[in-house]
Amino acid sequence: MASLKSVLAYSTRLLSTLKTQVSFFCSISLTSSRQNSSTAVKAEKGEDTFLKWFLLLIPATTFGLGTWQVKRRQWKMQLIDELSKLTTAEPIPLPLDPHELNELEYRRVRVRGRYDHSQELYILPRSPVDPEKEAREAGRLSSSGETGANVITPFHCTDLGITILVNRGYVPRQKIRPETRMKGQVSHVISVVGVVRLTEPRKPFVPHNDVERNRWHYRDLEAMSHATGAEPIFIDADFKSTIPGGPIGGQTRVTLRNEHMQYIVTWYGLCAATSYMWYAKFIKKIV
Repeated sequence: MASLKSVLAYSTRLLSTLKTQVSFFCSISLTSSRQNSSTAVKAEKGEDTFLKWFLLLIPATTFGLGTWQVKRRQWKMQLIDELSKLTTAEPIPLPLDPHELNELEYRRVRVRGRYDHSQELYILPRSPVDPEKEAREAGRLSSSGETGANVITPFHCTDLGITILVNRGYVPRQKIRPETRMKGQVSHVISVVGVVRLTEPRKPFVPHNDVERNRWHYRDLEAMSHATGAEPIFIDADFKSTIPGGPIGGQTRVTLRNEHMQYIVTWYGLCAATSYMWYAKFIKKIV
């Protein structure tokens, strides 16, 4: 009997101990669960905050790009205005100082002398320049379809004692050969007003100049002067210097691409749209 009482007492103490331990572990588990839940909520809030400010970079960036295009447009308009003034200013005598010439691109100059038609060079293919049409179609990839060449002729300046290169102007393809336009091949002394041009590098995808076949694709003054014996001085004759029956002068392209207004509208439009989306996502739902 005593033995049975001992067993019952021991079992009671064991059950009490197990109950205490289970309660302890349950309380630990509940506390841990609450802590994990709180951590998850904090992490989620942290992710939302990061996403909120990260997405704000989109309207901020597009606003910056739009503002940059405004400044670019102002710069481009000023450059176009300066070029227009240079090409319409009163002509000055042609300076012989190479350093001074390098600062006078697009400046109008006046020379007097004779053409040497025996050494014509041809830059091709070229389309005729129409300043009003150039302004309307600035930035377009299409062209009128009419092609020909610009005729570059050595010009001996009688008052300066040097020979320079003059872009007399445009001729259609069927008039490239000199014998097809003999009326314009004048030999007497004349005055020519033109725009100073400098050498230009070869652009990507533009063929190399073929000196032997007299097919030029870009203005390489060093090679042209070597081929003709002229000084590396180049001017584009203006339209009023056109000789009847000869090339049509005034082939200087001064119209620059000015599409900045389209970019301004695009970037500011994206800024407005993304700003509203950000407001609707993160601000409006809170209110």
